[in-house]
Amino acid sequence: MSFPPLANDTFLKACLRQATATTPVWLMRQAGRYLPEYKATRSRAGSFMGLATNVQYATEVTLQPLERFPLDAAILFSDILTVPDAMGLGLSFAEGEGPRLARPVRDEQAVAALQVPDLERLRYVFDAVTSIRRALNGRVPLIGFSGSPWTLACYMVEGGGSADDWRGVKSLMYSRPDLMHRILAVNAQAVAAYLNAQIDAGAQAVMVFDSWGGALADGAFQQFSLEYTRRVLAGLKRTGADGATIPRIVFTKGGGLWLAEMERLDCDVLGVDWTVNLGRARAVVGGSKALQGNLDPAVLFAPPEAVAAEARRVLEDFGAPHTGSGTGPTHIFNLGHGISQHTPPEHVSALVEAVHAHSARMRGNANGS
Repeated sequence: MSFPPLANDTFLKACLRQATATTPVWLMRQAGRYLPEYKATRSRAGSFMGLATNVQYATEVTLQPLERFPLDAAILFSDILTVPDAMGLGLSFAEGEGPRLARPVRDEQAVAALQVPDLERLRYVFDAVTSIRRALNGRVPLIGFSGSPWTLACYMVEGGGSADDWRGVKSLMYSRPDLMHRILAVNAQAVAAYLNAQIDAGAQAVMVFDSWGGALADGAFQQFSLEYTRRVLAGLKRTGADGATIPRIVFTKGGGLWLAEMERLDCDVLGVDWTVNLGRARAVVGGSKALQGNLDPAVLFAPPEAVAAEARRVLEDFGAPHTGSGTGPTHIFNLGHGISQHTPPEHVSALVEAVHAHSARMRGNANGS
């Protein structure tokens, strides 16, 4: 399949540590509940899964934030638990509650039965990727994504989110590490296959969300999260169908402690949460990785002028941008975690405008062109 050429490749260039005229910006969960148009589309879909599994609706909500804000990338609208759902674990979303899995994986029999899913059960995701890529018409790149093997395992064992610090999954990990390693090995194979299918469908970058890696103790993180993220990366395609390089992004919430070890991952970008100072992170990993992040999402509840000031502070924390030929330290502006559903959209406008304007000034380019 063929797609129109990119009009804005700033995000992809920054991922590959190439100089850009401005710092690119996109937001985790940028297509979502803070936008009234998203709420209207979800109402028409009838449910979250009705939205996520409908190619037309998924395309519509992925593009909605781009109609409001001059963002530099789109991210596929989907959910990290589509893979466990395809494994037969029965994903559902109750109104006002988080995700639930009807058949959690908690004993030897359930672990032994676990298999990499038939990717045809996820055809709706890949069809959405292709549909979104066509609808973008070259405006900005499209990011595909998956949860990390460890993060998926957290939900698979607990049967949903956790109100008590992942007691179930950690209990299994410590009491039966053999079963946990089996779950993670299957998940790593499944995630790699899932992301490769997104690449084949048209994704121009892929991101691994290790949302709960930071819940692990030092030592356990390396063994049960980092190792399986490494396996996923080892299995990923490096180029898309058109021969273009596919940047790989890894984000571990709460992972600042392990940046030096994550620097050795075979990826292009490391995302960091708001607890990390970007200047210090750059000193650790900037010689080989682009950095993504890391404004506290709660900043977006402040007045627009405060939002802009904090955006400038994050850019200054990273420091002087790479402006020469070849490769050098680069920054992709994002939040330190997903945007809150209570965020005023006009505050997002202030953020994106401030990032583009101030990052252009930092490069001595007042127009940002």
